[in-house]
Parts: sequence; C-alpha cells; structure tokens
Amino acid sequence: MKKLIFGLLATVLLFASCSDDDNDSGFVINESNFTVLIENVFQPKGNFNSGSTGFISPGESETITFNAGKGHFLQLATMFVQSNDLFYAPSDMGIPLYDQEGVALTGDITSMFNLWDAGTEVNEEPGIGENQAPRQSGANTGIDENGTVRLVSNVGDGFVYPSNESVINISLAHDGGTEFTLTLSNISGSSVLPTPLAPGAWAIHGNGEKPIFEENTVATSGLEGLAEDGANTELVDNLDLNTGLVSPFAPGAYNIGQNTLFTIGSSASAEMEALGEDGNVSGFTNVYNTPDGASAPGPIFPGQSYSFSFNAANGDALSIALMLVQSNDWVIALDEISLFNNGIPVSGNVTNLAQLLDVGTETDEYVGAGNNQAPRQSGPDTGADENGNVVVENNTASIPSISDMIKITIMVDNN
Repeated sequence: MKKLIFGLLATVLLFASCSDDDNDSGFVINESNFTVLIENVFQPKGNFNSGSTGFISPGESETITFNAGKGHFLQLATMFVQSNDLFYAPSDMGIPLYDQEGVALTGDITSMFNLWDAGTEVNEEPGIGENQAPRQSGANTGIDENGTVRLVSNVGDGFVYPSNESVINISLAHDGGTEFTLTLSNISGSSVLPTPLAPGAWAIHGNGEKPIFEENTVATSGLEGLAEDGANTELVDNLDLNTGLVSPFAPGAYNIGQNTLFTIGSSASAEMEALGEDGNVSGFTNVYNTPDGASAPGPIFPGQSYSFSFNAANGDALSIALMLVQSNDWVIALDEISLFNNGIPVSGNVTNLAQLLDVGTETDEYVGAGNNQAPRQSGPDTGADENGNVVVENNTASIPSISDMIKITIMVDNN
C-alpha cells in the first residue's frame, strides 16, 4: 500500500513539475532549419559625383576638387552670359579622365570644350540682344526656339562669336591617388566680347552616360534654365538625385557557432584577406557564391541576391562576411548573432546587426574610385599592404548607410 501511495505521489509531482516548466519557459525548439537572404539594395545611379560652379566674372576663376577612377568621365556646363541660350561644355559623353593605360588626364583641356546652343531661345546678336541675361527684363524672356542642342558652329545663325580660347580656360591637375583639381577661369577681359560665366553644373560619371545634355535632342528644363539665365538649381538638384556610390557585393562566407571568419581587433587570416580584397572565398568551407536565379558564381548587383540554408541548434550563432566590391578591403559582416532567443528561432530583417568592417590588409583608397579596387585593378592582390587589424570602419561619409546598401533577412523553415 505504501508503495502504491508513493508511486501516485511521484506521478503527481512529475506532472506538476512538467506543468511549471511549460509555463515558465514556453515552447522550446532544440534545433531548426534556417535560410539567409542577402540582397543588394543599392539604388542605381548614373553619376559618381556632381556639383555646381558659381558666377565667374572676367579675370576670376574657380576650382573644383573631386575623386575619380579609371572609367570615369567629366562633364561640365556653364553659360556664355552674353547670349540667349549658349553654354560651354565638352561633348555630351564627357571627357575621359584616364587614358587606356590608366594615366590620368592633366593640363589645359580647354580644347575639349565647345560652345553649344541649347535650342530653347532664338539667338540674337551676342552682347546686343535685349533678351539676353544682362539686358532682359526678367528670367525666361525671349522667343522660344523649340529646337535641339547643337554645336553653335552647326547652327548657322549668321552671328560672330569670340573664340572659346579667348573667353574660357579649363585646366586639370592630378593631385595624386584618385584626386583631381579642375580650375575654371574666365579670361574674357581682353576678348572682343567680355562676358561673365554664369553658375554652372558638373558631374563625374561612367562611360555612356550623358548627365547634362544629349546632342540633337531637346534640352531638359534644367539645362534650359542654366543656358538661358544661369539658373542652375534645377539641373544641379537633378544631378544630385542621380549621384552616389553603387557597388556589387562579392561572394561571401558564413560560419555557425564560434566566429572563425574574423576577429575584430586582430589581424585577418590569409583566407579573410582574399575575401576582403578580391571576393575570393576559396579558402572557406561554407560559402555563398551564386546569385539567386543564376547558374554560375558571381557578384550580386543592385536588385540581385544570395541565399543559403543551414541547420542550427539552440545556442548557435551566425557570422557572415562579404566584400563591398567598390573598396579595397571592406566587408559587410555579422559577428556571432544569436540564432535563438530563449529557445525560439530568430527570424526577420537583421540588417541593423550588420557592421562595415575594414579587413586591414590593403591601404584604403577613395571608395568607388580607387585604381587598386577590384573593378579597376590590374589583377588580384594588388594595392599597398596596410598591415593592420580588422576594425569597424568609421570613415563612411562618402557611402550610403548599411541599410541603403544591403538587406539581410533570416527565415525559419521547420517543415
């Protein structure tokens, strides 16, 4: 009888103990299947950099300093004020800032600029017309031309214009690395027709882009304002909206458990150096290297993604790293983020946990322009050795926020 009573009591106590655990801890999952989705969310941009120039009187000049790499072009437009709608600019494709051997363009580049007719207002005799900026009653006066952008030399309006070289001078200096300084000078004081140069606009852009105008095409309203009245705000604002860094991400690696990919504050392994500098993941076991929907390994461009799946147990953590391609050795990384929260698998957008790391193996150049960065380098493992440690990168003024570059989502599949 005593044995029966003891057995019943033990059963009751065991049931009560199980009930208390369920109430305190909730439903615990010891392991789960996860899928990680990594998306390139850069917004495509046509310009790498852009800006404005000011009002330049005869005898005055203005300098512009910018960074550019191999494959970048310069476009700049400024109004010939003693006209109805004429402006100085190079061809609509801009000027290549490096030659095919990678040598930077320097010196007097005035001969690469032309005088253009915006085709928006009927021409009057230069320096005389009552609808030209110095004499007009207000902005946007004069007879609409309803034409297209053409070289003045092809317009045939019967007027004589001063030579470009007697009005404007543009010189370019290579300051070292990827930095250039452009000097725009108004030398029209001794010209047959002295003229100010009105506020203008400039852009650094890629091959094939036409950021300010297109020859034989109707001018945009932004160009019309610049060419007729020196009103550059609309054009400058539009250029700015289409300006910024755009980068692919290279194949990356991941680890479950203790982070064996990298240690912040310590020097990078040879495998991590290869990943950070060249997107080479051959030294790692767990990698993601093929864009979703693709049949072969490669980088992901804006709108593309990587994904990978794995099984993890309660207490495991996830680490990842993938290269920001328009850098020397920067990676986006997760450093041992927990995959379970009180026994519940973690899911959702975890981009806020990502960090931008400098692997510390190659000296940094201006992001998106460095000639030792993967898109422009002559081969893998080029660039000056940095001999540093893996650190959180804080010099981020020239790049978007992490959430504007990448999105990392964890999904749970327990089916």
